[in-house]
Amino acid sequence: MSGQRPLRLLLSVIRRGSGQSMIEYLKSRHIPMHLQFTGHGTASSEMMDILGLGTSDKDVLLSLAEERAMKALARELSGSFDAVDRGQGIAMILSPCAASNLLAAIISRTTGQVPDTEGADYMKSEYDHSLILVAVNQGFTDGVMHAARLAGATGGTVVRARLAGSEAGEQLHRVFLQQEKEILMILAPNSLRGGIMEAVNREFGLSTEAGGIVFALPVDRAFKI
Repeated sequence: MSGQRPLRLLLSVIRRGSGQSMIEYLKSRHIPMHLQFTGHGTASSEMMDILGLGTSDKDVLLSLAEERAMKALARELSGSFDAVDRGQGIAMILSPCAASNLLAAIISRTTGQVPDTEGADYMKSEYDHSLILVAVNQGFTDGVMHAARLAGATGGTVVRARLAGSEAGEQLHRVFLQQEKEILMILAPNSLRGGIMEAVNREFGLSTEAGGIVFALPVDRAFKI
């Protein structure tokens, strides 16, 4: 990414049917590139009511933009949720470690004019949470979420996925991996991250029938939307 501005990734988990509205809102804030898929929330209905998250069916968005656009968005979301509160969910900003020069150039060209200094005080990495990702064979996410809750997690979002190129791993490590996977995404405080990951890995790790892969990413900022 030499010569290109740094990129940021926005992960949004919102009420089913709100994805397109969220995309239009983000596009108006100079965030041009999005991947949309569906998910299912795992928090209890009572907890979702408390959090104001509504139905458990979710739209999930992955949005890429230059850091300057994410700074401006962070400033707006930190000040008021009114613009996107119809989405009823959560958004978090993550820092990709690398991206292709072509991708960065395309995003830079489509970002438009955003002042470099706008929102500068809203992207400091002071948010002490991580995004825990658990990829398991289908049918195990309820058990994974139960183990995570016992370790302090409050809820998560499940999306479907397919495992590609796993033959070498199966032959080398003799692990039980299905092609059809489910990915559980859990936002958790860093103080609980280790305990949650240990609990999940102990019961549902690679050496178990669940074939779980567990890792975590630092979250720069998170917002209720």
